[in-house]
Amino acid sequence: MATKNTVRKNLRLSQAKIDRAKKILGTSTETETVEQALDLVVFRQEALAGIARLAGSGLLHDVDEADV
Repeated sequence: MATKNTVRKNLRLSQAKIDRAKKILGTSTETETVEQALDLVVFRQEALAGIARLAGSGLLHDVDEADV
């Protein structure tokens, strides 16, 4: 997923990790692989922040403590 603010980078990365991520993500280029991997890192942080907010809201209850 290219964005308007795309910049060229020269990085030293493990080829084995790129190949593995490429296979897992089903991407066709190394650039696409790195972009999707970065998107997943951002998504993970957003999801964890949302879970933390939800957990602190008092709306979630332990299953063992819930009235069934």
